[in-house]
Amino acid sequence: MSLFNVLAVLITLSAVLSFINYRTIKLPTTIGIMFIALVLSIILILIDQFVYSIRAEIKTFLYSIDFNKALMQGMLSYLLFAGALHVNLNDLYNQKRIIALLATFGVIMSTFIVAGLTWLLTQALGFNLAFIYCLLFGALISPTDPIAVIGIMKNVGAPKDLETKVAGESLFNDGVGVVVFLVILSIATKGENTGAGDIAVFFIQEALGGALFGFIIGMIAYWMLKRVDNYSVEVLITLALVSGGYALALALHLSGPIAVVIAGLIIGNHGRKNAMTDTTRQHLDTFWELIDEILNAVLFVMIGFEILVLSLNSQYILASALAIPMVLLARFISVGAPVYMLKPFRTFSPKTIQVLTWGGLRGGISVALALSITTAVEKDVRDLILSMTYAVVVFSILIQGLTIGRLIKSIK
Repeated sequence: MSLFNVLAVLITLSAVLSFINYRTIKLPTTIGIMFIALVLSIILILIDQFVYSIRAEIKTFLYSIDFNKALMQGMLSYLLFAGALHVNLNDLYNQKRIIALLATFGVIMSTFIVAGLTWLLTQALGFNLAFIYCLLFGALISPTDPIAVIGIMKNVGAPKDLETKVAGESLFNDGVGVVVFLVILSIATKGENTGAGDIAVFFIQEALGGALFGFIIGMIAYWMLKRVDNYSVEVLITLALVSGGYALALALHLSGPIAVVIAGLIIGNHGRKNAMTDTTRQHLDTFWELIDEILNAVLFVMIGFEILVLSLNSQYILASALAIPMVLLARFISVGAPVYMLKPFRTFSPKTIQVLTWGGLRGGISVALALSITTAVEKDVRDLILSMTYAVVVFSILIQGLTIGRLIKSIK
């Protein structure tokens, strides 16, 4: 199927499901779209089982999309930039220690806790999964998804400091999580050829190199914006910053997500304040909010229908169900440790650990990373990891996403 036809189907589905959600169940847009897509997917599976075999054709269409490339090498850059545009740099700086700990130490700690629990779980269920693959699952499921988190935190009216913690962590920990995932995937597939020095160099190049590159391209775009007073040109500059900057970062083997977040913070703060008129700010906000809404809708349609590519059997379903509390426990420990480390030096909002735990939604990034596991990894391993990932993502978006507001309201 051609790229145009794929886009046509996805955008049409997004529009129809958005309309159905708006007119009937009235859930938050992205959650409602994913829920309806998931229900339709289950109906299609039942039709395939009992009425008419159609799953093979649908799988062919879904495989033609390449979820991993669509998100990680396309949509993610625009979604991260749109999220970073509205994060206040001063608020972020005030929370820098806890955000830095959560986005680095917290992700790595969660990766190992999930890995250990996954190894125990899979051994008990008779899967005999090698520990390196348990680490792989831990790495892809530990980062929270800024795409899923930021919109919900704004809508529920969280305290400002808490919103900044959650949004700041989610913007940065996905970049760190992707780097950790790539390191572990390299070890899993090339093992003996990957040493500690190689890992350190790779991490520094990807993470720190990405941050420096994002600062450079952000300042170049800021310099250009200051010398133009035409909103259409200025919007185009930001679009080029995201598209060209992300593509160049990937070509240079730097972290594209981290680069785009840093650039977005520069434009959203210094650029918005010093390089734009009120008219430009209004048009820029409208443009990026629209991009964010459209891409979110398409993304959650894709997530909802990805259940059709899963290999489902009773053992996978049991492992996937048990993975949900396991990941939540790892999240609770990995956010609790940094909070307790900093408690002697600063105060935290009531129930900070509970909100950070329950508000740590997983989304498209985790699914994309799971789908990116190469054929060098055994099919049974890939299918098990993908099934557990999908279960955690669906639970976090539908259950945690719909109830986090009640938890936040309880602390006001």
